[in-house]
Formats: sequence, C-alpha cells, structure tokens
Amino acid sequence: MRAAVKAGLAAAAIALAFGAAEATSERGGETAPKLRAGKAAYARWCAACHAPDPRLAGTLALQTKYEGAVPPALEDRTDLSPEAIAYFMRNGIAWMPPFRPTEIGDEELAAIGAYLTAPIGQRGPHAPLLAEEMMMKREDRR
Repeated sequence: MRAAVKAGLAAAAIALAFGAAEATSERGGETAPKLRAGKAAYARWCAACHAPDPRLAGTLALQTKYEGAVPPALEDRTDLSPEAIAYFMRNGIAWMPPFRPTEIGDEELAAIGAYLTAPIGQRGPHAPLLAEEMMMKREDRR
C-alpha cells in the first residue's frame, strides 16, 4: 500500500513538473462557453472549500495530503478525471460529505467534471467565492 502511494505521488510530481507551468501561465481570459455551466456549479458546490486559498478546508487538506506534489486548489489541477471527480463527490472522503443526486444532479456533476478536466486555458479565471460574488453584486447596486 505504501509503495503504491509513493508511486502515485511520484507520478503526480512528474505530471506537476510538466503541467505546473501550464497551470499558472495559461489561466485568464474568458471561460469557454461550453464550460460556463460547470464553472457555475463548481462555484456553488466546491469553491467554498477548494478555491485557491490555503485557509479553506479542502485546499488545506489537499496541500497537507500531497505536500505540494499537485496544486492544492482543484481549479489548478490537471491530473483529475471526470470519473474521479464524480466518485469523490458522490462518496465523499475524510470530512468531505457525499453529495446525493437530489443535491447535485448527474448533468450538473458531469458539468463540474468537464470544467475541472478541461485545459487550464479554457477555464478562464478562478471561480469567485460566494463572498466575493456577493460583494461584486453589492458594488453593482451602488
């Protein structure tokens, strides 16, 4: 088991070596139209724990678990598959709760998987956190 974990971390480190520059240099611009629904669902269901802020529970947990071998913010990762995302969202892990189909439908779950596995350059800027979105709406009213 330990050897498998070490092998997985080594593979992640290799992937990071080849994909880290992509993650930081290609982000920005507009989100591809086909990914907008997934990004909105990610912002609603995932960003509160997994956005690129080391104080968030999910980001901190992934930073601690992988010790920097992969980016801790889900939106910056290039090693995820739609199947892995669906598995963890439906089953949960550690203190992350499972999400029932009555909470996140299969279509919305597939959209999140498509967003988090699309090339970084198509994802656009990071999804806003709810607090940031609320502040933007407040400023728009002024």
